[in-house]
Amino acid sequence: MKLKDADIVLVPGLGNSGPDHWMTRWEEKIATARRAELGDWDAPNLEGWTAALIAAVNPSERPVVLVAHSAGVPTVVHAAPKFTADVRGAFLVAPPHVDDLDYVPESVKVFSPYPETPLPFPSFTISSKDDPYAPQTRVQELANAWGSFFIDAGEQQHLNTESGHGPWPEGLMVFSKFLSRI
Repeated sequence: MKLKDADIVLVPGLGNSGPDHWMTRWEEKIATARRAELGDWDAPNLEGWTAALIAAVNPSERPVVLVAHSAGVPTVVHAAPKFTADVRGAFLVAPPHVDDLDYVPESVKVFSPYPETPLPFPSFTISSKDDPYAPQTRVQELANAWGSFFIDAGEQQHLNTESGHGPWPEGLMVFSKFLSRI
């Protein structure tokens, strides 16, 4: 699949991925990308965020590819069974461990528990060995449950602006590889 042939729906996490975040930069560079507006970016709401994502995806007339970061990942996973649009795949970056408050803020616990059933579309899940919001072993378990191809990003922290991943060209290369497989 080529970028021009799909609606790329970006699903940020807490704070809506600021201006220097790789997701914002991808939105600026990819003509077919648009950000899903989920509501209050600082106060996640499982029902509200998933309903907003479903409303952003289902009217699409072209194939959809989802790109989610952090709290955007559980939003995608919870919403997945309710998509009626032609969702071709999901690129899931740095899923937080929503089931354990030792890793995530209380506000993210609303996504617990993660669904652990296969996603109805192909996916890549990327995680760092030293992500402070999730142990990589847990992310690997989730990727296996979702039928997702797991990618170990090495020691890269949370793959966000604070960890030095503003433009994140390596991520864009992996995303291009993902697109070529779907």
